[in-house]
Amino acid sequence: MIQRVAQTKLSDIIVAQIESMIVSGTWSPGEKLPSERELANQFQVSRPSLREAIQKLEAKGLVNRRQGGGTYVAGALDQHVSEPLFELLARHPESQFDLLEFRHALEGVSAFYAAMRGTDSDLQHIAQSFAQISQVAQQPIEQQAEALMQFYTSIAEASHNVVLLHLVRGMRDLLQENMRRNLQVLSERSDVRQQLQVHRQGIVDAIIAREPEQARDACHQHLAYIERTLLHLNREHTRLQRALRRSEPLSTPLEK
Repeated sequence: MIQRVAQTKLSDIIVAQIESMIVSGTWSPGEKLPSERELANQFQVSRPSLREAIQKLEAKGLVNRRQGGGTYVAGALDQHVSEPLFELLARHPESQFDLLEFRHALEGVSAFYAAMRGTDSDLQHIAQSFAQISQVAQQPIEQQAEALMQFYTSIAEASHNVVLLHLVRGMRDLLQENMRRNLQVLSERSDVRQQLQVHRQGIVDAIIAREPEQARDACHQHLAYIERTLLHLNREHTRLQRALRRSEPLSTPLEK
């Protein structure tokens, strides 16, 4: 018996297209969607059909509507990933080194696939974000960390791996905080700052030359250098503290 083919509602087609754009990274978590009028024109549909699709996306938890403020891509990934790890960092500062180890995997793989798949537009964006790092070198640490995060995000975008991209975007605050803390220590040494920029240049050069393995290795060398330098500076700081304690004059005994 031939079964009747069910008709697909227009709103469901719109839902599928918007879901695809969210998954592909066209819209980031927390990003505001275009207005109903703009979306209706973009999809060539009526506003009631679009409104119905938005309601379905909201029911799925993929978007949030704010009264008088528009519709936003849900940012649940950012909230669920970042907050517990921020608490961990607050209790255990040594977890910064765990984050560095994690970044070896995340940034190394991103650079590998960026070199393999990045479009000319992607590579131009990476070069521009790298140049921005130098432009904010004399700015507060917070702005430097933000520029670094944008640089590594541009590499993740160029990887065209949607899982990597959403992971980087979802952990943005956590990763940027790790970069900020590292910079607070590393920026005190001009030779270290210069070497870090040389390493980043090597990552960019390998990606633009479309050499995946060299790009991944350049990332690993860069992060290994950061880890070694932080450990060395921490040891220096500990030795200095001990020396200062030894040089303190002995307190005079209390008079009876």
